[in-house]
Amino acid sequence: MSEQTEVTRIRAVKKKHERRLLRKKNVVGVGIGLRERKGQQIEEMVLTVMVRQKQPPSALLPWDRIPQELDGVPVDVQVVGEFRAQQEGQTTC
Repeated sequence: MSEQTEVTRIRAVKKKHERRLLRKKNVVGVGIGLRERKGQQIEEMVLTVMVRQKQPPSALLPWDRIPQELDGVPVDVQVVGEFRAQQEGQTTC
């Protein structure tokens, strides 16, 4: 499968499941990207679910657990912390 075809397929799965994923505890975003292993990207396109912090499945209620794949598309959970909007004119260093 070509990379463009794979991205198109993952984009459709993202659109279908994004709203439900964003309602899960700890989830702050959903995207498409490369899988990460031990901080390094590997050449596997995945649906990326961004969380504030990783938690073991046993610490989550069943409906808050993130599946390893959706509709045949692999899912990668990545820790990104908390997103906050900045006020106009505010800078970060």
